[in-house]
Amino acid sequence: MNSTVINIKTDQAIKTEAQKIASDLGLSLSGVINGFLKQLVRDKTIMFTLNENTPSPYLLNAIKTAKQNKKSGDVYSFKNNKEALSFLDDKK
Repeated sequence: MNSTVINIKTDQAIKTEAQKIASDLGLSLSGVINGFLKQLVRDKTIMFTLNENTPSPYLLNAIKTAKQNKKSGDVYSFKNNKEALSFLDDKK
């Protein structure tokens, strides 16, 4: 098999975490990326999955803020999308 080198830029923390996860799965990061590329060529699709059981800190904070807003009455309700868009236009 002929090999070629692909250079990519990514955050160091992402690379380190990806290497750890790949290693935990018994793979090299290069092997994971090669597998992804083979799947891309074979299926002509790109699929990313997220661990839906573990909400991100951003999502947890957004949920907390929404609950606080609802409790304090700082919420808006609209009968239809035109009413919502009109509300947003008035906020400009």
